[in-house]
Amino acid sequence: MSRSVSVFIIDDSAVVRQVLRQVLGADPAIRIAGTAPDPLFALQKMQLDWPDVIVLDVEMPRMDGITFLRKLMHERPTPVVICSTLTERGADTTLQALSAGAVDIITKPKIGLKDFLLSGAPHMLQVVKAAARASLKTVRARQEGLPAIRKHAIPLSAMAQTTDQVVALGTSTGGTHALEAVLTKLPGNCPGIVVVQHMPEKFTAAFAHRLNQLCHCEVREAQDGDRVMSGLVLIAPGGKHMQLRRSGAQYRVSVSDGPPVNRHKPSVDVLFRSVASVAGCNALGIVMTGMGDDGANGLLAMRQAGAHTIAQDRDSCVVFGMPREAIERGAAIEVLPLCAMVEVILQYQALKTQN
Repeated sequence: MSRSVSVFIIDDSAVVRQVLRQVLGADPAIRIAGTAPDPLFALQKMQLDWPDVIVLDVEMPRMDGITFLRKLMHERPTPVVICSTLTERGADTTLQALSAGAVDIITKPKIGLKDFLLSGAPHMLQVVKAAARASLKTVRARQEGLPAIRKHAIPLSAMAQTTDQVVALGTSTGGTHALEAVLTKLPGNCPGIVVVQHMPEKFTAAFAHRLNQLCHCEVREAQDGDRVMSGLVLIAPGGKHMQLRRSGAQYRVSVSDGPPVNRHKPSVDVLFRSVASVAGCNALGIVMTGMGDDGANGLLAMRQAGAHTIAQDRDSCVVFGMPREAIERGAAIEVLPLCAMVEVILQYQALKTQN
Protein backbone atom coordinates (compact mmCIF):
# COMPACT_ATOMS: atom_id res chain seq x y z
CA MET A 1 0.00 0.00 0.00
CA SER A 2 1.27 3.47 -0.83
CA ARG A 3 0.70 4.83 2.68
CA SER A 4 0.08 3.40 6.10
CA VAL A 5 -3.44 2.59 7.25
CA SER A 6 -4.33 4.48 10.43
CA VAL A 7 -6.35 2.45 12.95
CA PHE A 8 -8.19 3.50 16.10
CA ILE A 9 -9.05 0.82 18.70
CA ILE A 10 -12.14 1.17 20.91
CA ASP A 11 -12.52 -1.51 23.60
CA ASP A 12 -13.27 -1.30 27.32
CA SER A 13 -10.67 -4.01 28.03
CA ALA A 14 -7.20 -2.62 28.61
CA VAL A 15 -5.74 -6.04 27.71
CA VAL A 16 -7.49 -6.09 24.35
CA ARG A 17 -6.40 -2.55 23.57
CA GLN A 18 -2.80 -3.38 24.48
CA VAL A 19 -2.67 -6.62 22.49
CA LEU A 20 -4.40 -5.18 19.42
CA ARG A 21 -2.04 -2.21 19.49
CA GLN A 22 0.88 -4.64 19.66
CA VAL A 23 -0.40 -6.95 16.92
CA LEU A 24 -1.58 -4.32 14.45
CA GLY A 25 1.19 -1.83 15.16
CA ALA A 26 3.86 -4.43 14.38
CA ASP A 27 2.95 -4.21 10.69
CA PRO A 28 4.77 -1.29 9.01
CA ALA A 29 1.74 -0.73 6.76
CA ILE A 30 -0.45 0.08 9.80
CA ARG A 31 -0.28 3.08 12.13
CA ILE A 32 -2.17 3.10 15.42
CA ALA A 33 -3.96 6.46 15.59
CA GLY A 34 -5.03 5.84 19.17
CA THR A 35 -7.11 3.78 21.58
CA ALA A 36 -10.04 4.47 23.92
CA PRO A 37 -12.16 2.52 26.43
CA ASP A 38 -15.47 3.74 25.01
CA PRO A 39 -16.88 5.66 22.01
CA LEU A 40 -17.25 8.99 23.81
CA PHE A 41 -13.56 9.13 24.69
CA ALA A 42 -12.79 7.91 21.19
CA LEU A 43 -14.74 10.69 19.49
CA GLN A 44 -12.76 13.33 21.39
CA LYS A 45 -9.44 11.79 20.35
CA MET A 46 -10.37 11.00 16.76
CA GLN A 47 -11.29 14.62 15.99
CA LEU A 48 -7.56 15.38 16.03
CA ASP A 49 -6.53 12.41 13.88
CA TRP A 50 -9.43 10.71 12.11
CA PRO A 51 -8.54 7.07 11.32
CA ASP A 52 -8.92 5.05 8.14
CA VAL A 53 -10.32 2.09 10.09
CA ILE A 54 -11.94 1.72 13.53
CA VAL A 55 -11.69 -1.57 15.47
CA LEU A 56 -14.76 -1.55 17.72
CA ASP A 57 -16.09 -3.62 20.61
CA VAL A 58 -19.88 -3.79 20.99
CA GLU A 59 -20.49 -4.03 24.73
CA MET A 60 -19.00 -0.96 26.44
CA PRO A 61 -19.91 1.58 29.14
CA ARG A 62 -21.50 5.00 28.43
CA MET A 63 -22.29 4.20 24.78
CA ASP A 64 -22.60 0.73 23.25
CA GLY A 65 -20.89 -0.07 19.98
CA ILE A 66 -24.08 -0.37 17.92
CA THR A 67 -25.38 3.05 18.94
CA PHE A 68 -21.97 4.54 18.15
CA LEU A 69 -21.80 2.74 14.82
CA ARG A 70 -25.18 4.09 13.68
CA LYS A 71 -24.16 7.58 14.72
CA LEU A 72 -20.84 7.20 12.89
CA MET A 73 -22.38 5.93 9.66
CA HIS A 74 -24.85 8.81 9.67
CA GLU A 75 -22.39 11.59 10.48
CA ARG A 76 -18.98 10.46 9.20
CA PRO A 77 -18.94 7.03 7.49
CA THR A 78 -15.72 5.18 8.32
CA PRO A 79 -14.79 1.50 7.84
CA VAL A 80 -15.44 -0.37 11.10
CA VAL A 81 -14.25 -3.85 12.07
CA ILE A 82 -16.14 -5.39 14.99
CA CYS A 83 -14.02 -7.11 17.65
CA SER A 84 -16.53 -9.13 19.66
CA THR A 85 -16.62 -11.95 22.19
CA LEU A 86 -17.74 -15.21 20.61
CA THR A 87 -20.92 -16.10 22.51
CA GLU A 88 -24.48 -16.85 21.43
CA ARG A 89 -25.64 -13.50 22.79
CA GLY A 90 -22.63 -11.75 21.32
CA ALA A 91 -23.31 -13.31 17.94
CA ASP A 92 -26.72 -11.67 17.72
CA THR A 93 -25.34 -8.34 18.92
CA THR A 94 -22.50 -8.44 16.44
CA LEU A 95 -24.89 -9.19 13.59
CA GLN A 96 -26.83 -6.08 14.55
CA ALA A 97 -23.57 -4.19 14.21
CA LEU A 98 -22.93 -5.69 10.77
CA SER A 99 -26.43 -4.68 9.76
CA ALA A 100 -25.71 -1.16 11.00
CA GLY A 101 -22.74 -0.84 8.65
CA ALA A 102 -19.68 -2.66 10.04
CA VAL A 103 -17.42 -4.18 7.40
CA ASP A 104 -16.21 -7.37 9.09
CA ILE A 105 -15.78 -9.32 12.34
CA ILE A 106 -12.78 -10.25 14.45
CA THR A 107 -13.81 -12.71 17.16
CA LYS A 108 -12.31 -12.94 20.62
CA PRO A 109 -12.87 -15.69 23.21
CA LYS A 110 -13.66 -15.18 26.89
CA ILE A 111 -10.54 -17.05 28.03
CA GLY A 112 -7.06 -17.29 26.52
CA LEU A 113 -7.63 -13.87 24.99
CA LYS A 114 -4.03 -12.74 24.61
CA ASP A 115 -2.84 -16.00 23.05
CA PHE A 116 -5.84 -16.02 20.72
CA LEU A 117 -5.25 -12.49 19.49
CA LEU A 118 -1.55 -13.12 18.96
CA SER A 119 -2.13 -16.38 17.05
CA GLY A 120 -4.79 -14.70 14.93
CA ALA A 121 -2.53 -11.79 13.96
CA PRO A 122 -2.26 -12.61 10.21
CA HIS A 123 -6.03 -12.76 9.85
CA MET A 124 -6.52 -9.53 11.79
CA LEU A 125 -4.03 -7.71 9.62
CA GLN A 126 -5.76 -8.98 6.49
CA VAL A 127 -9.19 -7.92 7.74
CA VAL A 128 -8.06 -4.43 8.78
CA LYS A 129 -6.25 -3.79 5.48
CA ALA A 130 -9.27 -5.00 3.50
CA ALA A 131 -11.52 -2.72 5.56
CA ALA A 132 -9.35 0.25 4.62
CA ARG A 133 -10.15 -0.51 0.96
CA ALA A 134 -13.85 -1.11 1.55
CA SER A 135 -16.37 0.83 -0.50
CA LEU A 136 -18.63 2.47 2.07
CA LYS A 137 -21.11 3.65 -0.55
CA THR A 138 -22.43 0.07 -0.52
CA VAL A 139 -22.55 -0.11 3.29
CA ARG A 140 -25.65 1.74 4.47
CA ALA A 141 -26.71 2.04 8.06
CA ARG A 142 -29.96 0.26 8.83
CA GLN A 143 -32.60 1.32 11.32
CA GLU A 144 -32.98 -0.76 14.46
CA GLY A 145 -35.81 -3.25 14.42
CA LEU A 146 -36.42 -3.57 10.70
CA PRO A 147 -39.98 -4.77 10.14
CA ALA A 148 -40.30 -8.34 8.98
CA ILE A 149 -41.51 -8.53 5.39
CA ARG A 150 -42.77 -12.09 5.65
CA LYS A 151 -46.49 -11.77 5.04
CA HIS A 152 -47.42 -15.42 5.51
CA ALA A 153 -45.91 -18.83 6.03
CA ILE A 154 -44.51 -20.68 3.03
CA PRO A 155 -47.16 -22.96 1.55
CA LEU A 156 -46.49 -26.60 2.30
CA SER A 157 -46.90 -27.42 -1.38
CA ALA A 158 -43.95 -25.17 -2.24
CA MET A 159 -41.75 -26.70 0.44
CA ALA A 160 -42.64 -30.23 -0.61
CA GLN A 161 -41.65 -29.82 -4.26
CA THR A 162 -38.73 -31.81 -5.57
CA THR A 163 -36.43 -29.52 -7.49
CA ASP A 164 -33.44 -30.02 -9.74
CA GLN A 165 -32.58 -26.35 -9.32
CA VAL A 166 -29.69 -25.26 -7.14
CA VAL A 167 -28.45 -21.71 -6.64
CA ALA A 168 -25.03 -21.59 -4.96
CA LEU A 169 -23.94 -18.27 -3.41
CA GLY A 170 -20.49 -17.52 -2.02
CA THR A 171 -19.43 -14.34 -0.25
CA SER A 172 -17.24 -12.87 2.49
CA THR A 173 -16.54 -9.28 3.57
CA GLY A 174 -19.70 -7.25 2.99
CA GLY A 175 -21.66 -10.41 2.35
CA THR A 176 -24.11 -10.02 5.21
CA HIS A 177 -25.46 -6.87 3.52
CA ALA A 178 -25.37 -8.42 0.05
CA LEU A 179 -27.20 -11.57 1.11
CA GLU A 180 -29.86 -9.58 2.94
CA ALA A 181 -30.37 -7.37 -0.13
CA VAL A 182 -30.89 -10.42 -2.36
CA LEU A 183 -32.70 -12.92 -0.15
CA THR A 184 -35.28 -10.49 1.25
CA LYS A 185 -36.50 -9.77 -2.28
CA LEU A 186 -37.01 -13.40 -3.31
CA PRO A 187 -40.46 -15.01 -3.22
CA GLY A 188 -41.40 -17.84 -0.88
CA ASN A 189 -41.12 -20.41 -3.69
CA CYS A 190 -37.63 -19.38 -4.82
CA PRO A 191 -35.22 -22.07 -6.03
CA GLY A 192 -33.31 -24.07 -3.43
CA ILE A 193 -30.30 -22.00 -2.37
CA VAL A 194 -27.05 -23.02 -0.66
CA VAL A 195 -24.83 -20.31 0.80
CA VAL A 196 -21.31 -20.02 2.12
CA GLN A 197 -20.74 -16.76 3.99
CA HIS A 198 -17.33 -16.54 5.65
CA MET A 199 -18.37 -16.22 9.28
CA PRO A 200 -17.18 -17.72 12.57
CA GLU A 201 -18.85 -20.59 14.39
CA LYS A 202 -22.09 -19.60 16.20
CA PHE A 203 -22.51 -16.43 14.15
CA THR A 204 -24.07 -18.29 11.22
CA ALA A 205 -27.00 -19.56 13.30
CA ALA A 206 -27.80 -16.03 14.50
CA PHE A 207 -27.36 -14.68 10.97
CA ALA A 208 -29.69 -17.31 9.51
CA HIS A 209 -32.27 -16.60 12.22
CA ARG A 210 -32.16 -12.88 11.46
CA LEU A 211 -32.62 -13.45 7.73
CA ASN A 212 -35.46 -15.87 8.41
CA GLN A 213 -37.35 -13.06 10.15
CA LEU A 214 -36.94 -10.80 7.12
CA CYS A 215 -37.43 -13.15 4.18
CA HIS A 216 -40.44 -14.69 2.45
CA CYS A 217 -38.47 -17.91 2.02
CA GLU A 218 -37.21 -20.02 4.94
CA VAL A 219 -33.59 -19.43 5.92
CA ARG A 220 -31.71 -21.66 8.35
CA GLU A 221 -28.26 -22.89 9.26
CA ALA A 222 -27.64 -26.14 7.38
CA GLN A 223 -27.46 -29.50 9.09
CA ASP A 224 -25.96 -32.64 7.62
CA GLY A 225 -28.49 -34.34 5.36
CA ASP A 226 -30.76 -31.31 4.85
CA ARG A 227 -32.64 -31.42 1.59
CA VAL A 228 -32.23 -28.61 -0.95
CA MET A 229 -35.68 -27.61 -2.13
CA SER A 230 -37.84 -24.77 -3.29
CA GLY A 231 -38.42 -22.05 -0.73
CA LEU A 232 -35.43 -22.96 1.44
CA VAL A 233 -32.05 -21.25 1.91
CA LEU A 234 -29.34 -23.26 3.69
CA ILE A 235 -26.37 -21.39 5.14
CA ALA A 236 -23.18 -23.33 5.84
CA PRO A 237 -22.36 -23.44 9.57
CA GLY A 238 -19.30 -21.52 10.71
CA GLY A 239 -16.39 -23.89 11.33
CA LYS A 240 -17.77 -26.58 8.98
CA HIS A 241 -17.62 -27.28 5.26
CA MET A 242 -20.83 -27.76 3.28
CA GLN A 243 -21.08 -29.80 0.07
CA LEU A 244 -23.90 -30.72 -2.27
CA ARG A 245 -24.67 -34.39 -2.86
CA ARG A 246 -27.28 -36.34 -4.79
CA SER A 247 -29.71 -38.67 -3.02
CA GLY A 248 -31.83 -40.35 -5.67
CA ALA A 249 -33.82 -37.57 -7.33
CA GLN A 250 -33.08 -35.11 -4.57
CA TYR A 251 -30.25 -32.78 -3.70
CA ARG A 252 -29.04 -32.76 -0.09
CA VAL A 253 -26.13 -31.17 1.72
CA SER A 254 -23.31 -32.77 3.64
CA VAL A 255 -21.93 -30.79 6.57
CA SER A 256 -18.59 -32.00 7.86
CA ASP A 257 -15.35 -31.00 9.52
CA GLY A 258 -12.06 -30.77 7.70
CA PRO A 259 -9.04 -28.54 7.24
CA PRO A 260 -9.57 -24.95 6.06
CA VAL A 261 -9.51 -24.43 2.30
CA ASN A 262 -8.15 -21.08 1.10
CA ARG A 263 -7.83 -20.30 4.84
CA HIS A 264 -11.59 -20.63 5.28
CA LYS A 265 -14.01 -23.07 6.86
CA PRO A 266 -16.61 -23.04 5.43
CA SER A 267 -15.03 -22.53 2.04
CA VAL A 268 -16.84 -21.31 -1.07
CA ASP A 269 -14.56 -23.44 -3.26
CA VAL A 270 -15.56 -26.61 -1.39
CA LEU A 271 -19.26 -25.88 -1.97
CA PHE A 272 -18.88 -24.75 -5.58
CA ARG A 273 -16.77 -27.75 -6.59
CA SER A 274 -19.36 -30.12 -5.16
CA VAL A 275 -22.13 -28.27 -7.00
CA ALA A 276 -20.14 -28.53 -10.23
CA SER A 277 -19.72 -32.27 -9.74
CA VAL A 278 -23.27 -33.07 -8.63
CA ALA A 279 -25.54 -30.51 -10.30
CA GLY A 280 -23.59 -29.39 -13.38
CA CYS A 281 -25.75 -27.46 -15.82
CA ASN A 282 -28.71 -27.51 -13.41
CA ALA A 283 -26.99 -25.00 -11.15
CA LEU A 284 -26.53 -21.25 -10.95
CA GLY A 285 -23.36 -20.01 -9.24
CA ILE A 286 -22.83 -16.50 -7.88
CA VAL A 287 -19.73 -15.12 -6.17
CA MET A 288 -20.23 -11.85 -4.36
CA THR A 289 -18.30 -9.28 -2.34
CA GLY A 290 -15.33 -10.46 -0.28
CA MET A 291 -11.57 -10.37 0.13
CA GLY A 292 -9.25 -13.08 -1.15
CA ASP A 293 -9.85 -15.63 -3.90
CA ASP A 294 -12.04 -18.29 -2.28
CA GLY A 295 -14.67 -19.41 -4.77
CA ALA A 296 -12.85 -18.36 -7.94
CA ASN A 297 -11.66 -21.87 -8.86
CA GLY A 298 -14.93 -23.43 -7.73
CA LEU A 299 -16.94 -21.04 -9.90
CA LEU A 300 -14.69 -21.92 -12.84
CA ALA A 301 -15.40 -25.61 -12.21
CA MET A 302 -19.12 -24.82 -12.22
CA ARG A 303 -18.82 -22.97 -15.53
CA GLN A 304 -16.86 -25.84 -17.06
CA ALA A 305 -19.58 -28.23 -15.88
CA GLY A 306 -22.22 -26.20 -17.73
CA ALA A 307 -23.61 -24.05 -14.93
CA HIS A 308 -24.47 -20.40 -15.42
CA THR A 309 -21.99 -18.32 -13.41
CA ILE A 310 -22.03 -14.72 -12.22
CA ALA A 311 -19.66 -12.39 -10.40
CA GLN A 312 -20.71 -9.21 -8.62
CA ASP A 313 -19.34 -6.05 -10.21
CA ARG A 314 -16.77 -3.75 -8.63
CA ASP A 315 -19.04 -0.77 -8.01
CA SER A 316 -21.56 -2.68 -5.89
CA CYS A 317 -18.98 -4.66 -3.87
CA VAL A 318 -17.77 -3.67 -0.42
CA VAL A 319 -14.50 -5.47 -1.23
CA PHE A 320 -13.85 -6.43 -4.85
CA GLY A 321 -11.55 -9.38 -4.14
CA MET A 322 -13.33 -12.69 -4.68
CA PRO A 323 -15.36 -11.48 -7.70
CA ARG A 324 -12.27 -9.94 -9.30
CA GLU A 325 -10.36 -13.23 -8.99
CA ALA A 326 -13.28 -15.14 -10.49
CA ILE A 327 -13.49 -12.71 -13.41
CA GLU A 328 -9.75 -12.80 -14.07
CA ARG A 329 -9.78 -16.62 -14.16
CA GLY A 330 -12.62 -16.69 -16.68
CA ALA A 331 -15.05 -18.23 -14.19
CA ALA A 332 -17.88 -15.73 -14.63
CA ILE A 333 -20.14 -15.74 -17.66
CA GLU A 334 -21.69 -12.47 -16.49
CA VAL A 335 -20.56 -9.59 -14.28
CA LEU A 336 -23.56 -7.87 -12.70
CA PRO A 337 -24.39 -5.35 -9.97
CA LEU A 338 -25.91 -6.56 -6.73
CA CYS A 339 -29.30 -5.09 -7.67
CA ALA A 340 -29.51 -7.46 -10.65
CA MET A 341 -29.02 -10.71 -8.72
CA VAL A 342 -32.67 -11.22 -7.79
CA GLU A 343 -33.81 -10.90 -11.40
CA VAL A 344 -31.13 -13.37 -12.53
CA ILE A 345 -32.21 -15.94 -9.94
CA LEU A 346 -35.86 -15.58 -10.95
CA GLN A 347 -34.99 -15.81 -14.66
CA TYR A 348 -33.00 -18.98 -13.95
CA GLN A 349 -35.99 -20.39 -12.05
CA ALA A 350 -38.39 -19.57 -14.89
CA LEU A 351 -36.10 -21.03 -17.53
CA LYS A 352 -35.62 -24.30 -15.64
CA THR A 353 -39.35 -24.55 -14.95
CA GLN A 354 -40.10 -24.20 -18.67
CA ASN A 355 -37.56 -26.87 -19.52
